[in-house]
Amino acid sequence: QLQLVESGGGLVQPGGSLRLSCAASGFRYYAIGWFRQAPGKEREGVSCISSSGSGTNYADSVKGRFTISRDNAKNTVYLQMNSLKPEDTAIYYCAADSGRLSSVCVLRPGYDYWGQGTQVTVSS
Repeated sequence: QLQLVESGGGLVQPGGSLRLSCAASGFRYYAIGWFRQAPGKEREGVSCISSSGSGTNYADSVKGRFTISRDNAKNTVYLQMNSLKPEDTAIYYCAADSGRLSSVCVLRPGYDYWGQGTQVTVSS
C-alpha cells in the first residue's frame, strides 16, 4: 500500500506562486500525477511525470505556468505553480500510477493510489 502525502497548499494572490510537494516512500517505480477538483466541478488532470522523470504531460490550462519535477532520492514530486489565477483554486491531489513504461505518464483516470489533497486558493 503506497501512502501519498501532499503539502504546500495555501492562499495566494493572483499572479503569485506556490510549490506543492507529494511525498511517499517506495514510489520511484510509479508515474505520479497531479489532479485538482474545484467546488461543483469534476476532478481534472493537471500534470504528470513518468517514473524516470523523462516524460511529462500538462493540461492545456496550465502549460507554461506549472512545472512538474521529481526527486526519487527524496521520494518527492513537486508541482511548481506560477502566475496563478483564481480559476486554479481547487483541492490538489497527487496520485501514483503503476504499470507504465518508465518514460510514460498519462493524465486520465485509473491511478492506483491517491493522497488526501491540499487546498489551493487564489484570491485577492
